[in-house]
Amino acid sequence: MTDWLEGLKWNGDGLLPAIAQDRHSGEVLMLAWMSREALQLSVEQSRAVYWSRSRQKLWFKGEESGHLQHIAEIRVDCDADVILLQVEQIGGIACHTGRRRCFFRVLRDGVWQVDEEIIKNPDEIYR
Repeated sequence: MTDWLEGLKWNGDGLLPAIAQDRHSGEVLMLAWMSREALQLSVEQSRAVYWSRSRQKLWFKGEESGHLQHIAEIRVDCDADVILLQVEQIGGIACHTGRRRCFFRVLRDGVWQVDEEIIKNPDEIYR
């Protein structure tokens, strides 16, 4: 039964932003997009499935890298237009750059500075 999908406010492209948050630390790991099918599959499989806007297809997080996101809990915000996934990040890497999280640049003195090291070279992750 998918009645719960009906109450969500999908954007004009039929997508919702989805924030992945580490379930233990509360750290925001990444933001991606979900289609109805992606969200439905995420619920059914208890693992993050997103919609890749660049590739225009379902993106099973970790399908190439092995860095899966097991879902502990799914929440929706007060406006029903943003999804929050509390996840167990497998392998400790959420970002395609080989870092723990996608938010590794911080604005300091008018300049974006990298404040997080690469854990694993992306060339070794994606072959």
